[in-house]
Amino acid sequence: MRNILIVIDMQNDFIDGSLGTKEAEAIVENVKNKIRSYDPSDVIATMDTHESNYLSTQEGKYLPVEHCIRGTEGWKIRVDITEVLQNAAVYEKPTFGSTALAEHLRQVAGQEAISLELIGLCTDICVVSNALMLKAYLPEVPIRVDASCCAGVTPDKHLAALETMRSCQIEVI
Repeated sequence: MRNILIVIDMQNDFIDGSLGTKEAEAIVENVKNKIRSYDPSDVIATMDTHESNYLSTQEGKYLPVEHCIRGTEGWKIRVDITEVLQNAAVYEKPTFGSTALAEHLRQVAGQEAISLELIGLCTDICVVSNALMLKAYLPEVPIRVDASCCAGVTPDKHLAALETMRSCQIEVI
């Protein structure tokens, strides 16, 4: 079975930028070590990607903090994480979950047995959204989330998201 790692939104704005937290900063070394534990060809990353009109979007009205605006420093994946990602495929996504990633992984799963592991930011927004979407697209593919490589908007929301994923048959390690 091929094990694929999905690194969710390890971007500057979520680590120490406009939406950064001390919890996000604290997982960086764990994330780099997890990436190193995988074959580089089995690592995929996502990037939250917004345009300059972000504040006029539905998401921007609910979360009126500019972040991950294409081309800005905050949009970029943190440099030390980029170095260990090597040449990983990267999916830019304009919202919480990536349908393009889910479609790609459905094609891969049609050709070979796979399992998925998700890590990254934020547990309670983009990690849980992608995990649940992937479970819907690939109900028979084992999916797990490494809690030590994730951080939520708050510690309580992180724990709530982990519990939601457990309830939906996603293994939390």
